Amino acid sequence: MAKKVAGTFKLQLKAGEATMAPPVGPAFGQRGLAGMEFVKQFNAKTAKQQGTILPVVVTYYTDKSFTFIIKSPPAPVLLLKAAGLQKGSAEPNKTKVGKVTVAQCEEIAKIKMDDLNCTSIESAISMIKGTARSMGINVVE
Repeated sequence: MAKKVAGTFKLQLKAGEATMAPPVGPAFGQRGLAGMEFVKQFNAKTAKQQGTILPVVVTYYTDKSFTFIIKSPPAPVLLLKAAGLQKGSAEPNKTKVGKVTVAQCEEIAKIKMDDLNCTSIESAISMIKGTARSMGINVVE
């Protein structure tokens, strides 16, 4: 018999570095879930990606059990890593802070393809280019 879903919530955590400190502790505690169990499982699954920010969707059930899905890193995080930057521009329309190539955008689009709401790789690349432009990163050929 299938478990009855009580709800879902989303978190963004550094891979391999989750602790019971906020946001994990409060999110699990207020729902009466076993937060330490999540921390152990999450850190074990994401140990290879140490330090990368990863979105997680946690589904919890009426019997206080839970499952979670780890998504691909956010596009801005991948773009900053590809451009070798700490952060994007405060004024992206005036101040450009870095450059990425179309090939790098294509690699990021391939990583993000499952999480984007598009069907073709071309439209995914276009979305990544738009994100780069909104961060003050030039896309060069």
